[in-house]
Amino acid sequence: MSFSIVLVDDHQVLRDAIKEILLRHPEFDVVGEAGDASDAVEVCRRTDPDLVVMDIGLPGMNGIEATGELARHSPRARVLMLSMFDDEASVMAAVRAGARGFVLKKACATELIDAMRTVVRGGTYFGAQVADRLLSGVQLGKLRAPARAGHESLSPREQQVLRLTVEGKSNKEAATLLHLEVHTVRSYRKTMMAKLGASNVAQLIQVATASGLIERIRNNDGARSETSGA
Repeated sequence: MSFSIVLVDDHQVLRDAIKEILLRHPEFDVVGEAGDASDAVEVCRRTDPDLVVMDIGLPGMNGIEATGELARHSPRARVLMLSMFDDEASVMAAVRAGARGFVLKKACATELIDAMRTVVRGGTYFGAQVADRLLSGVQLGKLRAPARAGHESLSPREQQVLRLTVEGKSNKEAATLLHLEVHTVRSYRKTMMAKLGASNVAQLIQVATASGLIERIRNNDGARSETSGA
C-alpha cells in the first residue's frame, strides 16, 4: 500500500530534494506539488492526498492559513508542517490550524521520513525542540479553546450556519438551505467569529471542531428531532 503525498514549498529545489529522498521509499507516492497556498488548496482538492508536507513560510497566504483552508476543503488530508524556525508562536499556530506534525528543515532525511510515516498513519510527530515549544504552550494554556466556545453563546440560527460552514457549504449554499439572504449568512459568520475568538472562517471551523462545539450542536439537533418525532 502506498500513501499519496502533496509537497508544498515555494522553493523548487527543496521539493525536488524531498522527491529524491522519497524515491528510496516506495510507500510514498507524490501525486502533486505546489509553490503557494492557493495552488496547494486546489491541488489537494483535485488529488485528495493522504498527507500534505507543508512549508510554513509561503508567499501570500502562509502555510498555517493554508492548513486551516485544507481542514475545510480537504479534511481527510493530514498536514506535516516544515519550518526554518521552531518559535513557540509558529508551533502553537500550526497546531491550532490542524497540523499533525512539525519538523524543522534542518532535520535529517531519516527524521523527515519517520515524521511522514507517523502522521500519515494517524499519529502526531514533533521533533525534540518543537515538542519543548508545544509543551510550553500547553502549560501556559495557549491551546485552550476560547472560554465562550459553547453552543449557549450562539443563537439557534447561528448554530445552523456554523454547522453548514463546518460541512463545507459556501455562503450562497447556506443561504439557500436556510432560506436566508447571502449577506445575512455573512453577518452570522462574522458574529460567530467575534463570539468564538476566530479571525477567519478556517479558524472558526478549527475552534468549533476542536472545542467539541459542533458535536454538541449536532447532538442537540438530534435530540430536538427525536422530541418532535415522539
